[in-house]
Amino acid sequence: MALIAPRLPRPLHPVAWWIWALALATAAGRTNNPLLLLLVLAVLGHVVTLRRTEAPWARGFSYYLWFALIVIAIRVVFRAVFGTGIRPDDHLLFSLPTVPTPDWYAGISIGGPVSLEALLSAATDGLRLACMLCCIGAANTLANPKRALRILPGALYELGVAVTVALSVAPQLVQSVQRVARARRLRAGDRKGLKALRGIVVPVLEDALERSLRLAAAMDSRGYGRAGTATRRSRRLTGALMLLGMCGLCAGAYGLLDPSAPTALGLPALLGGALLCTAGLRLGGRRVTRTAYRPDPWRAAEWTVAACGVLAAAVLFANTGYDPAQLNPTFHPLGWPALPVVPAAAILLAGAAGLAAPPPGPVTPRPAAPAAGRAATRNAGRAAARTTARTTDPAGDRPAGRRPARTTEDAQ
Repeated sequence: MALIAPRLPRPLHPVAWWIWALALATAAGRTNNPLLLLLVLAVLGHVVTLRRTEAPWARGFSYYLWFALIVIAIRVVFRAVFGTGIRPDDHLLFSLPTVPTPDWYAGISIGGPVSLEALLSAATDGLRLACMLCCIGAANTLANPKRALRILPGALYELGVAVTVALSVAPQLVQSVQRVARARRLRAGDRKGLKALRGIVVPVLEDALERSLRLAAAMDSRGYGRAGTATRRSRRLTGALMLLGMCGLCAGAYGLLDPSAPTALGLPALLGGALLCTAGLRLGGRRVTRTAYRPDPWRAAEWTVAACGVLAAAVLFANTGYDPAQLNPTFHPLGWPALPVVPAAAILLAGAAGLAAPPPGPVTPRPAAPAAGRAATRNAGRAAARTTARTTDPAGDRPAGRRPARTTEDAQ
């Protein structure tokens, strides 16, 4: 019976994780079905649990989940306060005091009756936004931002540094909060809740300021923001190409989304804009010379992870094999939403990325020897060193174990 060799641990390409996460966020944005959205959250938690590392940026996914709950709560509160009316067949829960509004503020009322259908609809809308935020949090948790920076073209290097710093702010703040909370526990801090906020916020802000100063000094020492060898004509040409390319991409996207638009605004404008942007990036990248030590490979695991997310988004965009109305169920009349089989299977397939990706390979610390064992090892090493000193002589012309006489040359 042949044995299958285990896969060697290695970090997955960061672009593969971002493609997977953005595709899953696109799929979540296509549906308002709470069952599918909860399934997306379950898939995110499964993949993050399997493939996250012990790096500082990989410890903040739970905080993204808390932020998602806050988003849902805010959406529900706003829907309850800024009511949009109630239908005769709605289930009334409670009524809030009504605040009169001017005539130009028609269509929106502050306060009034709140129905169960309105709160469920608001919670579902908030859940969709929460899923999209958690997808970004999963990508930020699984992908190494420093490795992603090395993949950007030279023209986007400075922008990539700014984006990388912005994306690493949340993990660094999480790490600072955890470190301050751990220090408070070691000092037997008894304050909890809002009373402990002052003792946590001030050290966290101080740590963030120190990180900012160190980052600014490191970027300045590495020549960040220098103009390079590009001439004024080259910079102007690069800016013109990028501006025209972005206009072409916008026009092409509009032409593809609007069926009544001319044919020239569709795929031809999109391809032309892509070519102009590529030319601008190539021209602008000449002024930045960078080398990559041990570049990240793109292998079958990366293709599989990216394909899992893209396939889920494609299935929810295709609207084939299932009823499209099941993606956006209504709560009038109130009832349990149906679970479409094909989109659910596609989202579960996106969860296979956790199995297709290689293990991250966390560094396990070397087990410490017991105190008695360390003392015995240290004594044995000293004894061996003394024995070696007595039985060997570097000069080779003196008897072993006899110390040579100290001469004037030795003193000097």
